[in-house]
Amino acid sequence: MLKLRRGTVSQAEPLRVRVGPAERPAWADEGIVGPVLEGDEVIVNTEALDLGLGSGGYDIVHVNLTRGLDSPGAEAAAAMKLNYTSLQHSVDPVEAWKGDDEPEADDRDWGFLDADDDGDAGIKPAVPVLVLSLHGQLAPATWAARRGSSELRVGYIQTWGGALPGAISRDVAELRTSELLCGHVTAGPAYGGEQEALTTIGALRAAVEVLGWEAVIVGPGPGIAGSDSELGHGGMSALDAAHASLILGYETLLAPRMSSGDPRPRHRGVSHHTVTVLRMLLGNVRVPAPAEVGRTSPFPQINGGDVPLERLREACGGRHELWVRDAPVDEYAESGLPAEHMDRGIGEDPLFFAAALAAGDGLAAAAQTERVM
Repeated sequence: MLKLRRGTVSQAEPLRVRVGPAERPAWADEGIVGPVLEGDEVIVNTEALDLGLGSGGYDIVHVNLTRGLDSPGAEAAAAMKLNYTSLQHSVDPVEAWKGDDEPEADDRDWGFLDADDDGDAGIKPAVPVLVLSLHGQLAPATWAARRGSSELRVGYIQTWGGALPGAISRDVAELRTSELLCGHVTAGPAYGGEQEALTTIGALRAAVEVLGWEAVIVGPGPGIAGSDSELGHGGMSALDAAHASLILGYETLLAPRMSSGDPRPRHRGVSHHTVTVLRMLLGNVRVPAPAEVGRTSPFPQINGGDVPLERLREACGGRHELWVRDAPVDEYAESGLPAEHMDRGIGEDPLFFAAALAAGDGLAAAAQTERVM
């Protein structure tokens, strides 16, 4: 059962709710529950905060009893998200958008899915896709992509694997405000972006054919689901996203999860999340990696001498291309963009940021190559 409790909003910004004798931090997705103001009576889900989970920094407002029960709802919609839950709501899926001259589904050129008799793949869209496994990679990767190509239209597709609400990410809000990202689509069970997509593969195709993005970053929202197992974690969303990109014929890059400061051995150097995805991929991808970690932070040796770049090369094997790229860690540290990951600053875990920066640099380079071609 949901762990729901009645409370009263004691402070609107930042949101705090009094539940019984305790005043607790809370978050409300106003796109779902409407505005929440001081004095409102609300129902909050207290489970995560009570358990102290990774997503347990606050209670979640389930419904506003004071002003959240009079929404007229949508007049018409093509589909629902969070369907068959108490939070189901209507959306207008971007997959259904099309111009007057867009072909019907049966007449589409589906890239290498429609290989002709000679085995040629047909015309592939000139767009690269960078697949993330953690939301913390988004800001440095986006910054590096725009640094490498200032006019590049880079958009973000949010998938499952972390937080599902599109409104919860401060990083996305900052990147949109600064116009480093040109758009934000929430795909699959994720919801609340500027546009909605029912599937990741549908979001990818619409990003190119409908929204006109020139490069795509796709990955989970903040936080990550985990069970301390090989396959039971949100990082596996990268496998789904990479396969969707490959099947559409897009150039697919995988941002490696790397760390010089994570206290957990399974994530130090090259994370087991990245190694597992590289092993399981059914197609070949490019894996951008940093040549070094900033002027003041030499490329570290991990685990008593293991060099992460060589470990990543081993994980790529003979199938995936290791692509060494620029990683301007010191320059990014001065950008004012988010420079903390899991309570570790950029100086405490420079390799994490270097890997994400190299991935963004690779995305820009791939987009420029596609333009030239």
